[in-house]
Amino acid sequence: MTSPLVEAIRAALAASADPERARAQQAYMKSAMPFRGITAPELKALLRPLLADPALRIGDRAAWEGAVRELWDGATHREDRYAATALSGHRAYRAWQDADTLPLYRHLVVTGAWWDLVDEVAANRVGPILLSHKDDATPIVRSWTTDDDLWLRRTSVICQLGARERTDLDLLTEAVEANLDDRSFWLRKAIGWALRQYARTDPDWVRDRVAEWDGRLSGLSRREALKHL
Repeated sequence: MTSPLVEAIRAALAASADPERARAQQAYMKSAMPFRGITAPELKALLRPLLADPALRIGDRAAWEGAVRELWDGATHREDRYAATALSGHRAYRAWQDADTLPLYRHLVVTGAWWDLVDEVAANRVGPILLSHKDDATPIVRSWTTDDDLWLRRTSVICQLGARERTDLDLLTEAVEANLDDRSFWLRKAIGWALRQYARTDPDWVRDRVAEWDGRLSGLSRREALKHL
């Protein structure tokens, strides 16, 4: 049974379509899934009243997760998945942001499999759970560092972008070292990004790691890591 919130979101997205802009968005994102042509600010404004509407509020965890999955898995356009991500992180459902939600985010990462979908989930869904439920979440994220799926490994590297002084350095080190030899642009860029971000908190630690990994750290990762040092 489709959630009234999902129905309302789908209707609002369809009503806001801009086919000409949609073609340009799809080409830019190199996406097999079409766009509706809704800009990020427009999408945020469109979703805000729907997600805040008490009449559309989802009352239990299973129904909330089901609605996220319904929007995501039933997506006909990329904005459907952006809306699913927004629903997953809305403040009304903050109580369910814990390690039990990581299987949902794993699903979004693996099936999303592109940076515009994965990076939001990694940094703004998985990352906060890692901070607030460290003991339960860390073993799960650690298992992603060596997963066969490229995007889960990227998630393990960049999920602590906002952690600053609360960064789990053991986990960050494991995630980077497990992927130093991967030739994928997405892993090399992620490693550099994670190190560059942590350099804002502890530049000496980053300089030491770059020196330690000399010969294994790709040129791209190295340049990104030292970009502001």
